[in-house]
Amino acid sequence: MERTSAAGLKKFRFPKPEGELPWHQGATEAAFKLGMELVNRQDPYLREVVRSAVCCRALTLLLQAVFNLLIPDHAADAFSPPRLPEPGAWDVLAERLLGGLARWDAEHFLFIAERGYLYEHNCAFFPLYPLSLRAVAEGALWPLQPLLRLRSRLLLSAVLLNSLFSVLAAAALYELGCGVLRCRRAAFLAALLFCISPANVFMAAAYSESMFACLAFSAMWRLEKGQRRLSALLFSLASGVRANGLVNAGFFLYSCTKRFALGFQVGSGPGRKLSPLWRQLLSVASSAVVTCAGICLPFVLFQYYAYVRFCGPGTGLELDVPKPLRQLALDKGYHLAATSGVKPMWCSQRFPVVYSYIQDVYWNVGFLRYFELRQVPNFLLALPVTFLGFWAAGTYVVANPRHCLTLGLERRKDEQEGKPRAGFCCPAVFVYVVHATALLLFGFFCMHVQVLTRFLGSSSPVLYWFSAHLLQEHERWLGTEGAAGQTAVPPPTGSGLGASPGSCGTGAAANPLLRLLRSYPLVTPRSKCVLGYFLAYWLLGLALHCNFLPWT
Repeated sequence: MERTSAAGLKKFRFPKPEGELPWHQGATEAAFKLGMELVNRQDPYLREVVRSAVCCRALTLLLQAVFNLLIPDHAADAFSPPRLPEPGAWDVLAERLLGGLARWDAEHFLFIAERGYLYEHNCAFFPLYPLSLRAVAEGALWPLQPLLRLRSRLLLSAVLLNSLFSVLAAAALYELGCGVLRCRRAAFLAALLFCISPANVFMAAAYSESMFACLAFSAMWRLEKGQRRLSALLFSLASGVRANGLVNAGFFLYSCTKRFALGFQVGSGPGRKLSPLWRQLLSVASSAVVTCAGICLPFVLFQYYAYVRFCGPGTGLELDVPKPLRQLALDKGYHLAATSGVKPMWCSQRFPVVYSYIQDVYWNVGFLRYFELRQVPNFLLALPVTFLGFWAAGTYVVANPRHCLTLGLERRKDEQEGKPRAGFCCPAVFVYVVHATALLLFGFFCMHVQVLTRFLGSSSPVLYWFSAHLLQEHERWLGTEGAAGQTAVPPPTGSGLGASPGSCGTGAAANPLLRLLRSYPLVTPRSKCVLGYFLAYWLLGLALHCNFLPWT
């Protein structure tokens, strides 16, 4: 078995099919291609989204440094491995300026990137993000090696990568909104809201949320454009970043089912010949199975890697672990990898999945386990995003009852006439509402509920689409784009979705979010609540999370 010790992750590899790029190179190349394509776009709305995302990211980094310097750190009972070796003067400076981004779960990602999966509970954090951090630290930041030790370079890598991924995620969300909502101004406002997301601190800190949001939104956008192979690749990479990436396989399953159902309805008209039903079903089923298997592959490979590492025969790796790290394992009860002692309980299970075992044993995650009186503050913390999520689902169901009852598989009259509705309540939003509602229900009943904000904020566009819908609905100057009954002209065949604004938004790409904030005392109470929620969680998250206060 390969050894992962203080020497780092140079030998920390996952098996890959011959001829394919390693995961971290595939993610970097996908991000580069996406960035180049967006740069080449001549869209003033997109340029404003990118500009706003860059400005918000810079302001976030500045504020976290200020909060980290002014507010003393809380003595939290969190994973905090000893710093080896002792930091130098430049390392101390980097820690003072950027240390607020290395709190809570960020410690796990940085530790994994530096030393591999040394402790059993590290396996709750998926490998693509720490591998990417290590690649940047050893590649682009290699010239800083004489000044900064590895951990400082990893922290700097996290800042650079998350800044890039968050900007690309905002751009991908805009493009996705143009294609799904068929309303450019609604997509524009939603992307601007993403720039001040309530989960903003997790987009900046050394967490995997920015990378996941970029990959997930880009994959959804590509699927809307009909680029199924590229979309499957991006979804597969996303499942190597976070476990909830597996849920994204539902987009492909629904896409295949809808394509079959609508094709069957269109093909049943007079003068059209149909291939045998069994052949159509076989084609759809085989395509769905292969694609979903590809999306789930990174998860399966990672579970296999963990099994070999923690359940295989001992290799004496514990002798290479520095004494302070071995002492930490003894003090905290952490299980070291590849030891010759008693194997973990999950190794003897019929399906040895380390991820579910860690969630169960280390974090007590399970159905209704978090429903305790002492957790009321955390439920209050998650109340705004929970309320918005259920409100969005209810609004959509009320506006499209028949569409929801038929699961969106019935061809609508407005689609047959070539004039589909635009905005949040349009038919194409259905699958995204189902996805967001499923995540919300699972997170509320089965997870630590305070993570719902970042869980939904990095996984689903619905939070931003519905918030933009509420603002447009109650601020007349924003226009009534996307309101019930409005239609939009579909984009020309062969062009990118949203390449034309259609009837849903024209004019200069002035920033409506800035105008809303400047006229905050004059906006409606509902708009004040939406904007206040986004801004308050952005600033509170920075002040609390960056000082080890309870904001996870």
